[in-house]
Amino acid sequence: QLQLVESGGGLVQPGGSLRLSCAASGFTLDYYAIGWFRQAPGKEREGVSCISNRGGTTTYADSVKGRFTISRDNAKNTVYLQMNSLKPEDTAVYYCAAPASRWCRALEIATEYNYWGQGTQVTVSS
Repeated sequence: QLQLVESGGGLVQPGGSLRLSCAASGFTLDYYAIGWFRQAPGKEREGVSCISNRGGTTTYADSVKGRFTISRDNAKNTVYLQMNSLKPEDTAVYYCAAPASRWCRALEIATEYNYWGQGTQVTVSS
């Protein structure tokens, strides 16, 4: 069974950094693109970033460009999201998700992503 598990969330002060991990089990990650999404209380789920199956293509939401970096280590079956210069508005539950494709689907269309993890909380606060 295909499973994704996020980790690395926590409480951080504004301007700080966190690295999220998305570990896959039950399938070989290098057949799939992986996206990161987030959802804050009372807000719609927002696409944050995506990386193609071999890492050759990455995309970012405008709100995180220049601050977040997505990467992957297929040997470890893991995708990462390095988050720097965090702001209070980055506070949300962060999810990783996989489309049934080697290529990223539009981050604006979360329904294009078929497999989801359970999420990890990121709180940016002083």
